[in-house]
Amino acid sequence: MRTILKRVFLTISTTGTVERPATDLGYLLHKHPDKAQAFSTSHGTAHVFYPEASAERCTAALLLEVDPVALVRRGKGKGRGGAPDSALAQYVNDRPYAASSLLAVALTTVFKSALRGVCAALPGRVEAPMPLRVEVPALPARGGAELVRKLFGPLGWSTVEAEPVALDEQFPEWGDSRYVQLVLEGELRLADALRQLYVLLPVLDDAKHYWVAPDEVDKLLRAGEGWLAEHPEQKLITSRYLSRRWGLTRQAMERLELVRLAEADDLAVEDIDNAVDETTDTEERPVPLAEQRRAAVLEALHAAGASRVLDLGCGQGQLVQALLKDTRFTEIVGVDVSVRALTVAGRRLKLDRMGERQASRVKLMQGSLTYTDKRLTGYDAAVLSEVIEHLDLPRLPALEYAVFGSARPRTVLVTTPNVEYNVRWESLPAGHVRHGDHRFEWTRQEFRDWAEGVAERHGYGVRLVPVGPDDPEVGPPTQMAVFEMTEKEAKAA
Repeated sequence: MRTILKRVFLTISTTGTVERPATDLGYLLHKHPDKAQAFSTSHGTAHVFYPEASAERCTAALLLEVDPVALVRRGKGKGRGGAPDSALAQYVNDRPYAASSLLAVALTTVFKSALRGVCAALPGRVEAPMPLRVEVPALPARGGAELVRKLFGPLGWSTVEAEPVALDEQFPEWGDSRYVQLVLEGELRLADALRQLYVLLPVLDDAKHYWVAPDEVDKLLRAGEGWLAEHPEQKLITSRYLSRRWGLTRQAMERLELVRLAEADDLAVEDIDNAVDETTDTEERPVPLAEQRRAAVLEALHAAGASRVLDLGCGQGQLVQALLKDTRFTEIVGVDVSVRALTVAGRRLKLDRMGERQASRVKLMQGSLTYTDKRLTGYDAAVLSEVIEHLDLPRLPALEYAVFGSARPRTVLVTTPNVEYNVRWESLPAGHVRHGDHRFEWTRQEFRDWAEGVAERHGYGVRLVPVGPDDPEVGPPTQMAVFEMTEKEAKAA
């Protein structure tokens, strides 16, 4: 075992008690502690085994045996910076001995369910932090131990040790190599720890053994859910993970900014136009504005005869839930940039317990509304409810084209606050927007001008509908634009 352990890339350990045994790690990783298992990867064989497994302490080890021939055949065929590798360097290198993107790919192959945070046997343990110790004996770190601490330090680990590995212990004057021995300790969810490793191993190596395609942006955002958007080294992580491909890096940074803004909604004070006025027990409570908005949207969708509907910027799924209750809507797709919001929406809808017929009507998808997406074409209607005001004004043309120019549903509903009505909110200080994340709030005329411009540019007609009490002086609290594709455009579509 000692000989094998010299080549172990990564170990994950936890401690436990008789009531909550450490061997629960086996359930969470979906790998039995009493078995040594092997898995084929595109560049070799990954082995999982347990050097120790007791109620008090359990350690899972991942060993990757790299096939250098497969690495050359399947790899880029280029060295760092795009220069061709020498014939010898393609076969003689550090890949069989150092953690890198090869190990990151092995993690997704071997621990796929654990990365997703799925464990039917112990669902409570999946969501709970647990004492973890992660060891990587040989980790290439371009940036040294200091960069390792900068990357892992903000992620909740109580201990981040990165001990430089000497070039040769017999000749200390030669100095340190670019490798470190990594030790992480802390109380984290196992899924979070694995996702961090999946992203940061190739970031520290500053290289990937495969071609970085556009879908790597989606992989990065999925693995970075809950931590990357707020990480102080976000730019470096994103750039290195995407092999410094500027177009992909810029796209990822923009989407991460939208994620940050969406997640900020969860932490901000309650949106003022969802507030309910104080009433006595004998008084009838007013209908919250959020409910009035959903009712107005449903009424407009019924009038349009829509049955297949997109909820763009669906957030935590309140509108999707309302749509599901109406059998006239046969297909409902919720789209949001925030993976966390989609997770909450899935729980709200109880997707895991939903019957087959009901589940076939609904789908939740992660995506940015400022990029065209072929998955969103061909629908009867799209709803953007309280979405546009969360975007910077320079990003609105991109959203406009993605929705009206590319997806082109026959009906589009857009709701947004009417800033003129803000004077009626007694609890809102003068000059403040209703929500800390709102980038703008429009007057009725500003919204009308924008809506009429969009309609003219893309072949739609548009009408404005008040939502909530229509004050004779300042108008309604919410304004809704109902866009309907012209008959000419509808026939062409």
